[in-house]
Amino acid sequence: MLFTQEHLEAYHRDGYVIVRQFFSKEEVDLLYRLAVEDDLLAKKSYDRTDASGLKTKLALWYTLDDSLYSKFARSARIIQATRQILGGPVAHYHSKLMQKEPRSGGAWEWHQDYGYWYKNNGFLFPDMLSVITSLTPATKENGCLQMIRGSHKMGRVEHGFSGEQVGADMEKVNEALKIMPLDYVEMEAGDTAFFHCNTLHASAANLSEHPRWSIITAYNLASNKPYKDVHESSYTPIQPFEGDLLKEEVLSISETADFLVKKPN
Repeated sequence: MLFTQEHLEAYHRDGYVIVRQFFSKEEVDLLYRLAVEDDLLAKKSYDRTDASGLKTKLALWYTLDDSLYSKFARSARIIQATRQILGGPVAHYHSKLMQKEPRSGGAWEWHQDYGYWYKNNGFLFPDMLSVITSLTPATKENGCLQMIRGSHKMGRVEHGFSGEQVGADMEKVNEALKIMPLDYVEMEAGDTAFFHCNTLHASAANLSEHPRWSIITAYNLASNKPYKDVHESSYTPIQPFEGDLLKEEVLSISETADFLVKKPN
């Protein structure tokens, strides 16, 4: 399915929008198989602990290469949509593979992505968004995303640490929940959600028998150059990938992808 004017209007109204079957089952199955078997991604993955001590595993990288992951991030259908949303050429800030394993995958505390990016990375304007594609079904039972609908209109709220994560001021979160709907973003494999960097979101722990894997890419308006971050990709316009993902050579990620390395406590 293509990103439509109706999707764009829903995004600006609600702070997020889901496009069902944005990628085909065959496309996400191919990426999921590659990710599960990718030794380098496994080596580069690290744990992020929530407030209760449960862990979510993720790998995060900044540089696009010739891998299938990068072709997803550069796919013309995503770039066309993100250009519509942000109003100009977009850049790749980072991509990450989220691996929330059965019975042990940790929660993500309430936060805004811009809560991280403004303070830690020096992006002055919230001209940014994240795009998440489910590689496996995402349900309430296995800890799908939760969004506070319309919360992007609050602007940036203050953040502090919760476990090893940065969490939003819970006084603001609780007040927002009194007046704005809480949505569970349940998705099938291939569904894609676009969400504003100031939309408050969280996810519960995965205590089910089923994994929840997804790939998330953060995009930035190319003119929104950060003053702290050193990654050129965050302000270099993306050249869209126009090819057929199913007909391309399936390449795994390279060492040159510039992975985030978790700092020791």
